[in-house]
Amino acid sequence: MKVVILGKGEMLANLIEGALEAGAQIVGVFRYERTVFSPFKLFIRDFFMTSHDLTLIKQYKLHEIKCKSANSEAFRRELLRLNTDVMFVGTWREKIKKSVYDIPVIASINVHPSLLPAYRGPNPYLQTIKHMEKHSGVTFHLIDENYDTGAILAQEKVDILPCDTGKELKEKTVFAARILMCDVLKRLQFGIISPVKQDERKASYYPNITPDEMMLDFTQKTADEMHAHIRALHPWLPCYVTIGRRFFIPNPYKLRVIRNVNAAAGKIIAKNAKTMTLVIACKGGDALEMSGLKWYRKKFFK
Repeated sequence: MKVVILGKGEMLANLIEGALEAGAQIVGVFRYERTVFSPFKLFIRDFFMTSHDLTLIKQYKLHEIKCKSANSEAFRRELLRLNTDVMFVGTWREKIKKSVYDIPVIASINVHPSLLPAYRGPNPYLQTIKHMEKHSGVTFHLIDENYDTGAILAQEKVDILPCDTGKELKEKTVFAARILMCDVLKRLQFGIISPVKQDERKASYYPNITPDEMMLDFTQKTADEMHAHIRALHPWLPCYVTIGRRFFIPNPYKLRVIRNVNAAAGKIIAKNAKTMTLVIACKGGDALEMSGLKWYRKKFFK
């Protein structure tokens, strides 16, 4: 089975490894970075910051597709030239056109890091933690004319632990994608996989967060919600606590909820300059202790 894989970073690396483990013939790999960097800038970036996916491409001498867009005529010609059976897409911002996803002989498949139809959108890792879910997952689904709406081929659940940040959830999810990639390819090869239409009644969509959501407001969220919010944004975006005109950034790994404090939401209950700790009362009567804070621009503790 001839496979072409499009993607970025950890997801791309795990899809490559899953395809290799399934014994598939990877006839082409298209890195997302080629759509956003010039050839010279990408050469410099690859030289100084070699990624896992690029290492795999070199190690297994995989053919790297060098196009500027997945919707370009050059890429369509490449898919035809490679006689592609299946195209997999994992972590890709372009909306792929029908004239492209119709080319592979068997299917064009997107790999989405949530249990669809829930949590459609650009960053389910962040959103599932932010909304305090206990589970997330990965979904392999057929590509159609809309984002994340195609018929489901396979899914795998991933547990979200109370201490997980977006970083840990992503690591677990892409590994689940690697295992499922192997299974999907084997089932496609033997024709024992049946697409299941998504139930739109259970669908949800979350866009990228706004800059306002990076500014923490302890009067609007409970301590548990604030704990989840801070963990969710890591490692993509920092959160900021503002005191007057001063800012500091909480450490997502050094948070603790303190129950039943007798203080108004938003009030600083305690602070410790030595351990860089703040305890702030939240909506609902609990407080959030944040240790290992980092100053942003100006010194806060006096």
